[in-house]
Amino acid sequence: MVSIKNSRELRGMKEACVISARALQLAGEAIQPGVTTGEVDRVVRKYIESQGATPSFLGYGGFPASACISVNDEVIHGIPGKRVIHAGDIVSVDVGAYYNGFHGDNAYTFAAGEISPEAQALLDATRESLYEGIRAAAAGNRIGDIGAAVQRYVEVRGYSVVRQYVGHGVGTNLHEDPSVPNFGTPGRGPRLLPGMTIAIEPMINAGTCEVDTQRDGWTVTTRDGKWSAHFEHTIAITADGPVILTLP
Repeated sequence: MVSIKNSRELRGMKEACVISARALQLAGEAIQPGVTTGEVDRVVRKYIESQGATPSFLGYGGFPASACISVNDEVIHGIPGKRVIHAGDIVSVDVGAYYNGFHGDNAYTFAAGEISPEAQALLDATRESLYEGIRAAAAGNRIGDIGAAVQRYVEVRGYSVVRQYVGHGVGTNLHEDPSVPNFGTPGRGPRLLPGMTIAIEPMINAGTCEVDTQRDGWTVTTRDGKWSAHFEHTIAITADGPVILTLP
């Protein structure tokens, strides 16, 4: 069932989203060549807990960390640990914060030092596809309009959309209805109504859209070993247009 939030609930969503957004920003500042993914995760957890919030991902389904940190060909759900970040890597960080009964959820792919033009182009296209999807998230439109906007933007540039994992509603639960695919047909799917809060999160691959889950049961990688990028915002559908909640 799709949850429609009232003005009080949207204010609560905003508070959780701001904490999540600031934690993501701090993670980006911590990403440097020579730093481990575990060190970045500790930055995220320390900040979220300092705000009286709880990391949404810690223990979720058994996930052992506060942030999903995925490097290069890792698409999502990378487990932070001893892996050292090297110059030229791209590092996707997905962060959620639970505060006063609501979750905020966002992600960004950061460059570690100077990256190749090909990697930068992938990041640029994925980030812009997120905003294409957000622009399509107008009240009265449908979920398919969001996915179609993302898909159209990246596929004409030679990239592929991961299909096994999608965006989602977010609120009192981290994952709520509706599912928000990054592909679709305009005019199809559930209608977008004021008060809905959804996470739009393109996961875009430089090569094939096919992915595999690794032996740890969490880390998802591209099947062909080419790199992947991931950007995400939690937004509110309003009568005046979509509003990004995950801004620090």
